[in-house]
Formats: sequence, structure tokens, C-alpha cells
Amino acid sequence: MTPISKTLLVVAALAVAGCSNPDRFGAGSGGAGAGAGAYGMDGSASDPRSVAYFNQTVGDRVLFEVDQSSLTATARATLEAQARWMIDNTEYSATIEGHADEQGTREYNLALGARRANAVQEYLVSRGVSPNRLRTVSYGKERPIEICSEESCYAQNRRAVTVVAAGAGV
Repeated sequence: MTPISKTLLVVAALAVAGCSNPDRFGAGSGGAGAGAGAYGMDGSASDPRSVAYFNQTVGDRVLFEVDQSSLTATARATLEAQARWMIDNTEYSATIEGHADEQGTREYNLALGARRANAVQEYLVSRGVSPNRLRTVSYGKERPIEICSEESCYAQNRRAVTVVAAGAGV
């Protein structure tokens, strides 16, 4: 047997051995989603302690008017629910992302995104969420979720998104 054949045989054996125990990360872990079971949660959108529930049921984003960083009544209602969820689930921290539509300069939109993220952070803190569990970042117009030069797209891009993750400190 040639050295190349031996090497290939060893690599193939190691690859098979690495895949031979589907439950190696714990009972019912499901492989890639193993982290979803942290803190005793199943990770599904029906689990009120899961990130999926936060994103889909509570709501992970609020929208803003053109050139504004003030919170609308709809945004405040969503943030009330976010604050309650964060207070009930202290094992999570959050990064609040500020975004803007494509209109305006890069610098203007970065500043506007920062004001939007800060408005959300201040609101959550005013409702009892510990400030050391929150951080902000602005992406300005760099991460649109809708790409077109119409108001319907602009409106979806004028947003702040609360991204929760396990870990009490940011």
C-alpha cells in the first residue's frame, strides 16, 4: 500500500469515527442546534423563553419615520413586550442594531442609526432592563433588508433590531 493510500484510509476512518455517535452532545441535542437547549429550553417559537419566541412573538424590531429617531406608539408597544421578556429572561443580553434607509450620506445614516439604537436602549432601561445587559451598534444604510428605491423598501430599512443572545453580560 502506498503512503497516499494509507493517508486516505486513515482520514476516511477518522471521518467515519467522528460521525459514529449521533448523541455525543447529549440526549436529543439534534446536532447543530445543541445550544438551543441551554437553560432548559427547547428553542422553538412556542417556548416563551426561547430566542425564536422573542423574535417571532414578542417582536425583535421597531420601525421609524423618515429622518426620525423618536419612537412611535407601535414601537413603544413592541418595546414594552421586549422589556417584559428581558426582565423575565435575565440569562439573555441584547445588542440593539440601528439601521437607516439608503437615502442620505453614509455618515448621516450611521449617526441616525446610532440615535435609533440609543432610543430603543433608553426605553428598555426606563422599563427596568439592566443597562449592562444592553449594547448598541449602528449599521446606518449598510445592511438593508429590502433593496429598492421605493418608500415600501425604505420603510422596512428604517429600523432598530434587538438581537438577544444567551449570556447576562454583553
